Amino acid sequence: MPPAPMWSPELRRGLARLLTFALLCAVGLVVGAPAQAAANLVRNPSMEASAKGFPQCWKRTGQGKQNFSYGVTSTARTGKAALRITIGAFTSGSRGAVMDCAPTVTKGRQYDLSVWYTSTSAATAMTLYRHDAKAGWQYWTDLATLPATKQFKQKTVRTPPVPAGTDRITFGVNLYGAGTLVTDDYRMVDATAAAPRSTCKIGERCFKGHWQVMPYQSSVRAIHAAVLRNGKVLLVAGSGNDPNAFKAGTFKSAVYDPNNGTFTNVPTPVDLFCAGHVALADGKVLVMGGTKDYAAADGSVGYKGLANSYLFDPTTNTYTRTNDMAASHWYPSATVLGNGDVISLGGLGADSSGTTTTEYFDASAGRWLPQNDVVQTWEWWGLYPAMVLMQDGRLFYTGSHTFGIGLPGSGARLYDYPNGKWTDVPGLQDKDFRDQSMSVLLPPAQDQRVFTVGGGNGDVGATAGRLTDIIDLKAANPRYTAGPLIPRGALANGQTQAADTGKMYVSLVLLPDGTVFETGGALHNRADPVFEASMYDPATNTFTPMAADPVPRTYHSSAFLLPDGRVMAVGDNPGNGSFDMRISVYTPPYLLRGTRPAITTLASTQWGYGSTQRITVDRAVTRASLIRPAAVTHSSDPNQRFVELPMTVNGNTIDLNVTNNPNIAPPGWYMLFVHGANGVPSVAKWVKVG
Repeated sequence: MPPAPMWSPELRRGLARLLTFALLCAVGLVVGAPAQAAANLVRNPSMEASAKGFPQCWKRTGQGKQNFSYGVTSTARTGKAALRITIGAFTSGSRGAVMDCAPTVTKGRQYDLSVWYTSTSAATAMTLYRHDAKAGWQYWTDLATLPATKQFKQKTVRTPPVPAGTDRITFGVNLYGAGTLVTDDYRMVDATAAAPRSTCKIGERCFKGHWQVMPYQSSVRAIHAAVLRNGKVLLVAGSGNDPNAFKAGTFKSAVYDPNNGTFTNVPTPVDLFCAGHVALADGKVLVMGGTKDYAAADGSVGYKGLANSYLFDPTTNTYTRTNDMAASHWYPSATVLGNGDVISLGGLGADSSGTTTTEYFDASAGRWLPQNDVVQTWEWWGLYPAMVLMQDGRLFYTGSHTFGIGLPGSGARLYDYPNGKWTDVPGLQDKDFRDQSMSVLLPPAQDQRVFTVGGGNGDVGATAGRLTDIIDLKAANPRYTAGPLIPRGALANGQTQAADTGKMYVSLVLLPDGTVFETGGALHNRADPVFEASMYDPATNTFTPMAADPVPRTYHSSAFLLPDGRVMAVGDNPGNGSFDMRISVYTPPYLLRGTRPAITTLASTQWGYGSTQRITVDRAVTRASLIRPAAVTHSSDPNQRFVELPMTVNGNTIDLNVTNNPNIAPPGWYMLFVHGANGVPSVAKWVKVG
């Protein structure tokens, strides 16, 4: 059924955080004195010193509608004072307190934050804020959800590495519902592990990584790729943009095993060429739409879409048909929602005209809802419109699409599905020339920033651009701002491309270290490949050149993360109708720095929202994250996301704190990575969230 109303608990918490750090920005925080010899960086950690009835070096925070009170209680864990927050009648918002004397911090270092507490409510969150020299105070992340307890209980969480530009941090506990929260004995200590020296001695590879072109080729034209929960890769061709294969009814898919280089051919029921696809919570891949007919040679009739829909089961390597969608779609979007359902928009219909029907897949029932049961806008959203799920349940249309010129509005929109409304978002550069640009939700997903890169226009044959754009979806009125230009690369003839040219058909891959790998692309529609790759660092907003894939990757190409931390690239379909069947695999520099950590045990592979999950590792680790497996085609994978997992560390036993917001991590299977002090990630373990 349709997702939760907009005033969901997740949205209330999101708004509470926004207004809380807005208040922090407005009033400012007092700079604490430099840390002395004592390890604890918190001033007045036990609330014993007070002024005007409130603990010194602490500040009230909160907003919304509720009956609340603050007080200092003698029912303390130690000493004679603790901080009490009580909410009675509750409608919305939150109440909390944070350190007013915020300690200074150092870039790259990590800190263990702890608090002792009692609470009659489980509607609590340990929340972290950071102060940046340019941006001021801002919400950083929720560290953990705290279960209700009558007895004092301690919670300790390690921060992620402090990003560049952050000079102070503060934290506290927020109460999001009726109840009483008591906190005492706060602690903040530097917990940074010494980073071992890199063992890489292979020259340029140490800084740029390296590619390997596999000694075998793909058994199918890899136009669509989906990483499965068993680590294998579903490669879908359908007819593979081959009119002869379409006429013959030759439709192909294959499952590729990166571990042994084998392909298992899969019977493919219809032409799934240019379909949409997304992984569901159970690990099956939902595939919708495809090609009913090719365009006429004289251009009098365009491509036509299918209404068919299938579930691909990775345990049996088979497609099973669901009910049809309400309309036909060629190049449809597919975005998984926080309740596990899927929304699909755009594409071309059975008559080759733009499809205006919004489709909604009820995952629990395994069926597409009838058109009258779905909120409709009757808008045409284009071909493969990139729709990113936001933390409050809305969708953000990033402006990345395939083909098209003169699309209405500013090129990007905030879309409120339950109410059938949208709002234009300003700032996207050259909106009509972002054909086969790519957009990703930057690491970590909790930051709610989207990065849109490159693009051109296949309809008019324009030269692709180097533009990038960044938007903060947490802002009260989000708008795109210009990002750094894509680095220039080399053309097929070895010449360096001109300063004012860029690439379309670009691929962006979220990596376990929180960076974004940019690779592939071309100057023009199905022509002039650009040999360039780079690493984008969200913390510094910069690109660093990396080794380029030696295989051209233009139209119908994709790149995606494998569970071992490498990147696989497939496809290339130039204007002469040929298709490059070679497979390239990229080893990032982080895999050349030393020994990898390993996750030795998982207490469970089934992870609930707001839960704490225990793992053990074989050495000290500094970070943990979940990465949603790729389901990518045509520079489009709006479901790709990196979710930070705040850690509680006790030697080699690690407790990982899972977000309580399913819009941050929609239900499904994720790759779990941990990172050693040398920055090297583990091989991923698979866990199911939700």
